[in-house]
Amino acid sequence: MVGLKAPEVPPTAAVKFISAGIAGCIADLCTFPLDTAKVRLQIQGEVRIPRTIGSVEYRGVLGTLSTMVRTEGARSLYSGLAAGLQRQMSFASIRIGLYDSVKQLYTPKGAETTGMGTRLLAGCTTGAVAVACAQPTDVVKVRFQASGALSDSARRYSSTVDAYRTIAREEGIRGLWRGTLPNIARNAVINCGELVTYDLLKDALLRTQLMADNVPCHFVAAFGAGFCATVVASPVDVVKTRYMNASPGQYRNALSCLLALLRQDGPAGLYKGFVPSFLRLGSWNVVMFVSYEQLQRALVLARPALA
Repeated sequence: MVGLKAPEVPPTAAVKFISAGIAGCIADLCTFPLDTAKVRLQIQGEVRIPRTIGSVEYRGVLGTLSTMVRTEGARSLYSGLAAGLQRQMSFASIRIGLYDSVKQLYTPKGAETTGMGTRLLAGCTTGAVAVACAQPTDVVKVRFQASGALSDSARRYSSTVDAYRTIAREEGIRGLWRGTLPNIARNAVINCGELVTYDLLKDALLRTQLMADNVPCHFVAAFGAGFCATVVASPVDVVKTRYMNASPGQYRNALSCLLALLRQDGPAGLYKGFVPSFLRLGSWNVVMFVSYEQLQRALVLARPALA
Protein backbone atom coordinates (compact mmCIF):
# COMPACT_ATOMS: atom_id res chain seq x y z
CA MET A 1 0.00 0.00 0.00
CA VAL A 2 1.34 3.41 -1.02
CA GLY A 3 0.21 6.36 1.10
CA LEU A 4 -2.54 6.41 3.70
CA LYS A 5 -5.21 3.73 3.50
CA ALA A 6 -8.65 4.76 2.26
CA PRO A 7 -10.91 5.31 5.30
CA GLU A 8 -13.98 3.18 5.89
CA VAL A 9 -16.04 6.29 6.66
CA PRO A 10 -16.14 8.73 3.69
CA PRO A 11 -14.85 12.27 4.38
CA THR A 12 -17.42 14.96 5.09
CA ALA A 13 -18.00 17.98 2.84
CA ALA A 14 -16.10 20.16 5.34
CA VAL A 15 -13.08 17.83 5.23
CA LYS A 16 -13.11 17.91 1.42
CA PHE A 17 -13.47 21.71 1.42
CA ILE A 18 -10.48 22.23 3.73
CA SER A 19 -8.37 19.54 2.05
CA ALA A 20 -8.94 21.03 -1.41
CA GLY A 21 -7.86 24.52 -0.32
CA ILE A 22 -4.68 23.26 1.35
CA ALA A 23 -3.88 20.91 -1.55
CA GLY A 24 -4.35 23.78 -4.02
CA CYS A 25 -1.86 25.90 -2.06
CA ILE A 26 0.67 23.04 -1.96
CA ALA A 27 0.32 22.58 -5.74
CA ASP A 28 0.73 26.33 -6.34
CA LEU A 29 3.89 26.48 -4.23
CA CYS A 30 5.38 23.65 -6.32
CA THR A 31 4.34 24.89 -9.78
CA PHE A 32 4.05 28.68 -9.54
CA PRO A 33 7.17 29.46 -11.67
CA LEU A 34 5.63 27.46 -14.53
CA ASP A 35 2.40 29.45 -14.21
CA THR A 36 4.36 32.71 -14.35
CA ALA A 37 6.23 31.51 -17.46
CA LYS A 38 2.89 30.60 -19.05
CA VAL A 39 1.49 34.09 -18.40
CA ARG A 40 4.59 35.78 -19.85
CA LEU A 41 4.44 33.66 -23.02
CA GLN A 42 0.70 34.24 -23.42
CA ILE A 43 0.98 38.04 -23.32
CA GLN A 44 4.19 38.19 -25.38
CA GLY A 45 3.77 40.19 -28.57
CA GLU A 46 0.56 41.76 -27.35
CA VAL A 47 -0.11 45.23 -28.77
CA ARG A 48 -0.26 47.33 -25.61
CA ILE A 49 -1.64 50.74 -24.73
CA PRO A 50 0.65 52.56 -24.07
CA ARG A 51 3.24 50.86 -26.25
CA THR A 52 6.49 49.73 -24.69
CA ILE A 53 9.88 49.51 -26.32
CA GLY A 54 12.76 47.19 -25.72
CA SER A 55 10.65 44.46 -24.15
CA VAL A 56 12.34 41.17 -23.29
CA GLU A 57 11.64 38.28 -25.65
CA TYR A 58 10.88 34.90 -24.15
CA ARG A 59 11.58 31.59 -25.93
CA GLY A 60 10.16 28.36 -24.55
CA VAL A 61 9.57 27.35 -20.96
CA LEU A 62 13.17 26.98 -19.82
CA GLY A 63 14.19 30.04 -21.83
CA THR A 64 11.46 32.11 -20.18
CA LEU A 65 12.42 30.93 -16.69
CA SER A 66 16.16 31.53 -17.25
CA THR A 67 15.52 34.96 -18.83
CA MET A 68 13.37 35.98 -15.88
CA VAL A 69 16.01 34.89 -13.37
CA ARG A 70 18.76 36.64 -15.32
CA THR A 71 16.93 39.94 -15.92
CA GLU A 72 14.65 40.18 -12.85
CA GLY A 73 16.10 37.85 -10.23
CA ALA A 74 14.85 34.52 -8.88
CA ARG A 75 12.10 36.22 -6.84
CA SER A 76 10.31 37.16 -10.08
CA LEU A 77 9.34 33.49 -10.53
CA TYR A 78 7.03 33.84 -7.51
CA SER A 79 5.68 37.32 -8.28
CA GLY A 80 2.01 37.31 -7.30
CA LEU A 81 2.33 34.21 -5.09
CA ALA A 82 0.42 35.80 -2.20
CA ALA A 83 -2.59 36.45 -4.45
CA GLY A 84 -2.17 32.95 -5.90
CA LEU A 85 -2.42 31.34 -2.46
CA GLN A 86 -5.37 33.55 -1.54
CA ARG A 87 -7.00 32.40 -4.77
CA GLN A 88 -6.47 28.71 -4.07
CA MET A 89 -7.87 28.89 -0.53
CA SER A 90 -11.16 30.18 -1.91
CA PHE A 91 -11.10 28.86 -5.47
CA ALA A 92 -9.87 25.26 -5.06
CA SER A 93 -11.94 24.81 -1.88
CA ILE A 94 -15.13 25.54 -3.79
CA ARG A 95 -14.56 24.04 -7.24
CA ILE A 96 -12.83 20.86 -6.03
CA GLY A 97 -13.94 20.50 -2.41
CA LEU A 98 -17.65 20.89 -3.19
CA TYR A 99 -17.66 18.88 -6.43
CA ASP A 100 -18.73 15.59 -4.84
CA SER A 101 -21.49 17.26 -2.82
CA VAL A 102 -22.90 19.04 -5.89
CA LYS A 103 -22.59 15.84 -7.93
CA GLN A 104 -24.67 14.00 -5.31
CA LEU A 105 -27.19 16.87 -5.34
CA TYR A 106 -27.67 16.50 -9.10
CA THR A 107 -27.78 12.67 -9.03
CA PRO A 108 -31.37 11.35 -9.13
CA LYS A 109 -32.43 9.46 -6.00
CA GLY A 110 -32.02 5.73 -6.33
CA ALA A 111 -29.53 5.96 -9.21
CA GLU A 112 -26.83 3.31 -8.98
CA THR A 113 -24.25 5.26 -10.96
CA THR A 114 -23.56 8.91 -11.72
CA GLY A 115 -23.92 9.76 -15.41
CA MET A 116 -21.53 11.83 -17.51
CA GLY A 117 -24.06 14.67 -17.81
CA THR A 118 -24.38 14.92 -14.02
CA ARG A 119 -20.61 15.01 -13.58
CA LEU A 120 -20.23 17.72 -16.25
CA LEU A 121 -23.03 19.79 -14.71
CA ALA A 122 -21.46 19.52 -11.25
CA GLY A 123 -18.06 20.55 -12.63
CA CYS A 124 -19.53 23.57 -14.43
CA THR A 125 -21.49 24.62 -11.33
CA THR A 126 -18.61 24.54 -8.84
CA GLY A 127 -16.26 26.14 -11.39
CA ALA A 128 -18.63 29.07 -12.01
CA VAL A 129 -19.31 29.66 -8.30
CA ALA A 130 -15.59 29.52 -7.52
CA VAL A 131 -14.81 32.15 -10.18
CA ALA A 132 -17.55 34.47 -8.91
CA CYS A 133 -16.01 34.33 -5.42
CA ALA A 134 -12.29 34.33 -6.24
CA GLN A 135 -12.02 36.50 -9.38
CA PRO A 136 -10.32 39.51 -7.69
CA THR A 137 -7.47 37.29 -6.46
CA ASP A 138 -6.99 35.95 -10.00
CA VAL A 139 -6.88 39.46 -11.50
CA VAL A 140 -4.22 40.57 -9.01
CA LYS A 141 -2.18 37.38 -9.53
CA VAL A 142 -2.10 37.80 -13.32
CA ARG A 143 -1.24 41.51 -13.08
CA PHE A 144 1.72 40.77 -10.78
CA GLN A 145 2.99 37.94 -12.97
CA ALA A 146 2.76 40.09 -16.10
CA SER A 147 4.21 43.30 -14.61
CA GLY A 148 7.40 41.66 -13.38
CA ALA A 149 8.99 42.29 -16.77
CA LEU A 150 8.62 46.07 -16.31
CA SER A 151 11.08 48.35 -14.55
CA ASP A 152 10.41 49.25 -10.91
CA SER A 153 9.18 52.72 -11.89
CA ALA A 154 6.77 51.30 -14.47
CA ARG A 155 5.19 48.69 -12.21
CA ARG A 156 1.62 49.44 -11.29
CA TYR A 157 1.51 47.99 -7.78
CA SER A 158 3.89 47.76 -4.85
CA SER A 159 2.13 44.91 -3.02
CA THR A 160 -0.89 42.64 -3.16
CA VAL A 161 -2.94 44.89 -0.87
CA ASP A 162 -1.91 47.94 -2.93
CA ALA A 163 -3.07 46.12 -6.08
CA TYR A 164 -6.55 45.48 -4.67
CA ARG A 165 -6.84 49.12 -3.54
CA THR A 166 -5.46 50.62 -6.75
CA ILE A 167 -7.62 48.53 -9.06
CA ALA A 168 -10.75 49.33 -7.03
CA ARG A 169 -9.86 53.05 -6.98
CA GLU A 170 -8.83 53.46 -10.63
CA GLU A 171 -11.10 50.93 -12.36
CA GLY A 172 -13.93 50.61 -9.86
CA ILE A 173 -15.15 47.45 -8.19
CA ARG A 174 -15.84 46.05 -11.67
CA GLY A 175 -12.11 46.17 -12.32
CA LEU A 176 -11.56 43.49 -9.69
CA TRP A 177 -13.96 41.27 -11.61
CA ARG A 178 -12.40 42.03 -15.02
CA GLY A 179 -12.52 38.99 -17.27
CA THR A 180 -15.10 37.16 -15.16
CA LEU A 181 -17.04 35.80 -18.15
CA PRO A 182 -14.03 34.36 -20.02
CA ASN A 183 -12.75 33.06 -16.68
CA ILE A 184 -16.08 31.34 -15.99
CA ALA A 185 -15.91 29.79 -19.47
CA ARG A 186 -12.30 28.75 -18.89
CA ASN A 187 -12.96 27.23 -15.49
CA ALA A 188 -16.13 25.46 -16.58
CA VAL A 189 -14.00 23.80 -19.27
CA ILE A 190 -11.03 23.19 -16.96
CA ASN A 191 -13.22 21.88 -14.16
CA CYS A 192 -14.81 19.40 -16.52
CA GLY A 193 -11.42 18.52 -18.01
CA GLU A 194 -9.81 18.09 -14.59
CA LEU A 195 -12.44 16.85 -12.17
CA VAL A 196 -14.63 14.83 -14.53
CA THR A 197 -11.63 13.23 -16.26
CA TYR A 198 -10.01 12.47 -12.90
CA ASP A 199 -13.29 11.10 -11.58
CA LEU A 200 -13.83 8.87 -14.62
CA LEU A 201 -10.22 7.65 -14.85
CA LYS A 202 -10.04 6.85 -11.15
CA ASP A 203 -13.38 5.02 -11.26
CA ALA A 204 -12.27 3.05 -14.32
CA LEU A 205 -8.93 2.07 -12.78
CA LEU A 206 -10.62 0.90 -9.58
CA ARG A 207 -13.57 -0.79 -11.28
CA THR A 208 -11.34 -2.82 -13.63
CA GLN A 209 -8.96 -3.51 -10.72
CA LEU A 210 -5.99 -2.30 -12.76
CA MET A 211 -4.84 -0.31 -9.74
CA ALA A 212 -5.67 -0.02 -6.06
CA ASP A 213 -7.00 3.17 -4.46
CA ASN A 214 -3.56 4.58 -3.63
CA VAL A 215 -1.00 7.19 -4.73
CA PRO A 216 -0.01 5.56 -8.08
CA CYS A 217 -3.70 5.40 -9.06
CA HIS A 218 -4.21 9.05 -8.09
CA PHE A 219 -1.04 10.01 -10.01
CA VAL A 220 -2.16 8.35 -13.27
CA ALA A 221 -5.69 9.78 -13.06
CA ALA A 222 -4.37 13.26 -12.25
CA PHE A 223 -1.85 13.23 -15.12
CA GLY A 224 -4.57 12.31 -17.60
CA ALA A 225 -6.84 14.99 -16.16
CA GLY A 226 -4.12 17.64 -16.53
CA PHE A 227 -3.52 16.82 -20.20
CA CYS A 228 -7.23 16.85 -21.11
CA ALA A 229 -7.77 20.12 -19.26
CA THR A 230 -4.84 21.81 -21.04
CA VAL A 231 -5.98 20.76 -24.52
CA VAL A 232 -9.54 22.02 -24.14
CA ALA A 233 -8.87 25.10 -21.98
CA SER A 234 -5.76 26.65 -23.55
CA PRO A 235 -7.61 28.97 -26.03
CA VAL A 236 -9.89 30.38 -23.32
CA ASP A 237 -6.92 30.69 -20.95
CA VAL A 238 -4.92 32.81 -23.42
CA VAL A 239 -7.84 35.21 -23.96
CA LYS A 240 -8.51 35.39 -20.20
CA THR A 241 -4.89 36.20 -19.40
CA ARG A 242 -4.64 38.95 -22.02
CA TYR A 243 -7.97 40.50 -21.13
CA MET A 244 -7.28 40.53 -17.37
CA ASN A 245 -3.85 42.08 -17.93
CA ALA A 246 -5.11 44.71 -20.40
CA SER A 247 -4.88 48.44 -19.78
CA PRO A 248 -8.23 50.25 -19.38
CA GLY A 249 -9.74 50.81 -22.84
CA GLN A 250 -7.44 48.38 -24.63
CA TYR A 251 -10.28 45.93 -25.36
CA ARG A 252 -14.03 46.58 -25.30
CA ASN A 253 -14.76 43.08 -24.04
CA ALA A 254 -13.44 39.53 -24.10
CA LEU A 255 -14.69 39.02 -27.67
CA SER A 256 -12.73 42.03 -28.97
CA CYS A 257 -9.66 40.64 -27.17
CA LEU A 258 -10.17 37.30 -28.95
CA LEU A 259 -10.57 38.98 -32.35
CA ALA A 260 -7.45 41.12 -31.80
CA LEU A 261 -5.50 38.00 -30.90
CA LEU A 262 -6.69 36.14 -34.02
CA ARG A 263 -5.88 39.13 -36.28
CA GLN A 264 -2.41 39.45 -34.81
CA ASP A 265 -1.32 35.82 -34.34
CA GLY A 266 -3.90 33.68 -36.15
CA PRO A 267 -5.42 30.50 -34.67
CA ALA A 268 -1.98 29.41 -33.43
CA GLY A 269 -2.11 32.34 -30.99
CA LEU A 270 -4.84 30.52 -29.07
CA TYR A 271 -2.24 27.95 -28.05
CA LYS A 272 0.49 30.36 -27.03
CA GLY A 273 2.25 29.02 -23.98
CA PHE A 274 0.77 25.52 -24.47
CA VAL A 275 3.89 23.69 -23.27
CA PRO A 276 4.21 25.64 -20.00
CA SER A 277 0.44 25.40 -19.63
CA PHE A 278 0.63 21.61 -19.82
CA LEU A 279 3.74 21.39 -17.67
CA ARG A 280 2.09 23.60 -15.11
CA LEU A 281 -1.42 22.15 -15.26
CA GLY A 282 -0.23 18.56 -15.50
CA SER A 283 2.17 18.88 -12.57
CA TRP A 284 -0.35 21.02 -10.66
CA ASN A 285 -3.00 18.31 -11.05
CA VAL A 286 -0.64 15.56 -9.93
CA VAL A 287 0.49 17.45 -6.81
CA MET A 288 -3.01 18.73 -6.03
CA PHE A 289 -4.97 15.47 -6.41
CA VAL A 290 -2.36 13.32 -4.65
CA SER A 291 -2.20 15.88 -1.79
CA TYR A 292 -6.00 16.19 -1.76
CA GLU A 293 -6.58 12.45 -1.42
CA GLN A 294 -3.94 12.09 1.31
CA LEU A 295 -5.11 15.16 3.24
CA GLN A 296 -8.70 13.88 3.26
CA ARG A 297 -7.55 10.55 4.68
CA ALA A 298 -5.27 12.22 7.24
CA LEU A 299 -8.08 14.52 8.45
CA VAL A 300 -10.56 11.61 8.70
CA LEU A 301 -8.03 9.63 10.74
CA ALA A 302 -7.28 12.66 12.93
CA ARG A 303 -10.94 13.38 13.79
CA PRO A 304 -11.34 10.62 16.43
CA ALA A 305 -8.07 11.69 18.08
CA LEU A 306 -9.24 15.32 18.20
CA ALA A 307 -12.70 14.46 19.51
